[in-house]
Amino acid sequence: MTIQQQLILNVDDTDAARYAKTRILTKAGMRVVEAASGTEALALARELRPDLILLDVKLPDIHGMEVCARLKADPATSFILVLQTSASYIGVADKIRALEGGADNYLFEPIEPAELVANVNALLRLAKVESELREMDRRKDEFLAILAHELRNPLVPIRNAIGILNTRAPDAPDWELRARSTISRHLDHMVRLVDDLLDVSRLSHNKLALQSKRTSVGDIVQSALEATRQLMERKRQRLETVCADPNLAVMGDEVRLTQVLINLLHNAAKFTADGGLIELAAYSENGRVVITVSDNGIGISPERLEEIWGMFAQANVLGHDRQDGLGIGLSLAKSLIELHDGSLTAHSEGLDKGSCFRVELPQAASSANDGAQDAPPAPGQAPVNQGPLRILVVDDNIDIADTMKELMELLGHEADVAYSGADAIRRATEIRPDAVMLDIGLKDMTGYELIRSLRGNERTRDIYLLACSGFSGDEDKQQAFNAGVDDYLVKPVDIDTLAQLTLRRGARPY
Repeated sequence: MTIQQQLILNVDDTDAARYAKTRILTKAGMRVVEAASGTEALALARELRPDLILLDVKLPDIHGMEVCARLKADPATSFILVLQTSASYIGVADKIRALEGGADNYLFEPIEPAELVANVNALLRLAKVESELREMDRRKDEFLAILAHELRNPLVPIRNAIGILNTRAPDAPDWELRARSTISRHLDHMVRLVDDLLDVSRLSHNKLALQSKRTSVGDIVQSALEATRQLMERKRQRLETVCADPNLAVMGDEVRLTQVLINLLHNAAKFTADGGLIELAAYSENGRVVITVSDNGIGISPERLEEIWGMFAQANVLGHDRQDGLGIGLSLAKSLIELHDGSLTAHSEGLDKGSCFRVELPQAASSANDGAQDAPPAPGQAPVNQGPLRILVVDDNIDIADTMKELMELLGHEADVAYSGADAIRRATEIRPDAVMLDIGLKDMTGYELIRSLRGNERTRDIYLLACSGFSGDEDKQQAFNAGVDDYLVKPVDIDTLAQLTLRRGARPY
């Protein structure tokens, strides 16, 4: 896009001054629209999204600096460059106030025509570069989402195949069990890397939404320990845990908080020698929940404690050889905890003296249900009969569909398969399965279209619908639930999760 094609909004309540600036810019080959008040300027900015706003400070309804502040605070207009001008506020303090308030430049009037054109051209060049960077950023996010989906697809049949082998031949020779364990371990690592990349992108664009509820700290700890126990056992490390209060709880996203604790425990195990000690404690302190993960591993040089939170920080920041991973885990963990109004800090006495990571979160108030048994499902959320079910698996990737069908059969269900959306509609109408497990990224139609079609058909509208997709964004899940899906799982799904899944209707999180 050339400079001449970019749009300028000229805001001034004085007709003569506004006309003069418009004439100067138009003669320089620029497109200009006008506004005579702050209110009009804000409305036109949202409607037209100009590349630059030439904004007078003294306006009849809203002070120009306030207009600038509102423009920069609104995500829809924050990217628009603002050149403020004034014949009344001409002190250095006025210019500083305007620049600190968000203006991209500030000129005192009267302004020489050549100076005005030169400043506008300079800012338009900057606007062009920023626009190109935003477009690159958008394409990067699209690429990451597609990359994650395409990486997850080949991981699904691998995980399914491991589940099939472990179920059909649990008493295989030791060498085979070790080989399966190695495949499974590195598969889990690959999934974590993909998830971390996407989460970092979402956090940088404020697109990571928390599903907060009252969450037991004990449940978070237990889930994290289950996910990292195998690594500690392989390195023969000793784990000591202290979580004295079973009713300790926080208001937060259980999945995200578990993700943070898994990261801390995984790092503790990775950077602690074979046979080392890892300690985990959870307790209440001054109305806050404190969770600490300590180890007697490689430690951190005191002068580099702050560097570990940087994006893509690796172990060589700590003065040691580079380790596996992208180096974004701690940065991501810190951001997730801060989203919960908490803090994550680290302490170490130095290299080879171990380290301690401390999470602090606001403590949830005591609940009348503490210590009580879980209530039965509400009438509208009753589980579907969990005996043998007839399940239709829908995926255009034949390896995924076939291995998932076999997994369902190993779990005791009767399974059919469809390799397209059209075939799924036909098969579901014919056999009326208890559940349909469907992919979102089908070739002949989207999974959302398939869901709406099944919900709109009298013979299939009450079937339990489970989406299993490589798309993990909140927007993807929202679209699926809006279309009518009952549950949404992100690929690859392990056999234990499939075995424990309760087919509930009416319990959608969105």
